[in-house]
Amino acid sequence: MTLSLLLSCFMGANGQDTERFSIVTLNADGLPQKIWFANANADGPGDAGTSRIGKYLMKKGYDIICLQEDFNYHNVLTPWLEDDYRFGEWLGGVGIDLPGKKIDFLHLQNEDFDTDGLGDCLRKNITSANTERVRWKKQFGKFSHGADELIRKGFRRSELTLARGTSIILYNMHMDAGDLPDEQEGVDTPDREARLSQWQQLKEDVLAHLDTRPIIVVGDMNSYYCRDQVKAQFIDAIAKSGKGTAADVWVELQKGGEYPAPVEGIFACDTDGNILENGETLDKIIYINPTTGTQLKAVSCTLDIDGYRYNDKPLGDHYPLSATFEVTDTKTAIADFCVAEPVQPASDYYNMSGQRISRPASGLYIEHKGQEVHKRIVK
Repeated sequence: MTLSLLLSCFMGANGQDTERFSIVTLNADGLPQKIWFANANADGPGDAGTSRIGKYLMKKGYDIICLQEDFNYHNVLTPWLEDDYRFGEWLGGVGIDLPGKKIDFLHLQNEDFDTDGLGDCLRKNITSANTERVRWKKQFGKFSHGADELIRKGFRRSELTLARGTSIILYNMHMDAGDLPDEQEGVDTPDREARLSQWQQLKEDVLAHLDTRPIIVVGDMNSYYCRDQVKAQFIDAIAKSGKGTAADVWVELQKGGEYPAPVEGIFACDTDGNILENGETLDKIIYINPTTGTQLKAVSCTLDIDGYRYNDKPLGDHYPLSATFEVTDTKTAIADFCVAEPVQPASDYYNMSGQRISRPASGLYIEHKGQEVHKRIVK
């Protein structure tokens, strides 16, 4: 292979037009006001408020939107986004009047709704493959403690190809909740134990799928660093594996990399709401860079409190947490591809991480044909 061909490959990895993309995680507060006989979401946004949430997301134009509690108002939210986004599978809402749902009122303890409330909205120049839905092995609370067991909570893992061909793995999730009165009374230990189990389950799944692609983990984790063992059980555990490093975007960009320390006591760090005095929220954006392969750099982190309001009230009970990432290193993977001698004249196609793919409908990719290597942009 000639020097000019090698330079072509390196230019594809390290050119001036560095790829950037944005992502937001948002609990859409989409529960109905009542589930069976219990008040579930009396002050939720409902139809009108959810429509405003959809309009807000449309105007913001994030590349990747990860929703939680996308339940009964899905068809009110998504019409605002359908021109520019494609949607992952919606598993339905909750309630006693759902089509095909028969409630066994004599055995309510055995009832649940086969939905996770998770929703992924991807700009149409981003493709998704191999999405898997995984349920948490441990949950707690049927008609109390956040009623987590009424929903089949868990995470979704998807393999994404960004507009210019970068491959990443995305996790969207909703972890075990709890009630503020339970925390104040010191009876929330089962909720903490459930979340700990979920963080450990998540860690094992991440490590099983961590290769040369970066991973982004987002969602409503219902976790605070000062209350739950997130740093030790997830952030530090991934580093100790030797397969990659994990970082919370909020901690990295707004706290100088210093994670809030655990605080002794049941109610030591909780507040009446979803934001602590130090700015931490229950929602998180965590990214994992593999030891070798494509690397991401977090360049912004925003909790949009002022913009997510109507008539001076929040549109929902969580604020949107967003981040912008920059793809900083695909050189190794593409260089490995470049030094391979061609064995056949037919064209092979590779994304900007050096992974072989079928020819994309749009985006940036490498074409390898015989003795020629070309960087292609398809619009």
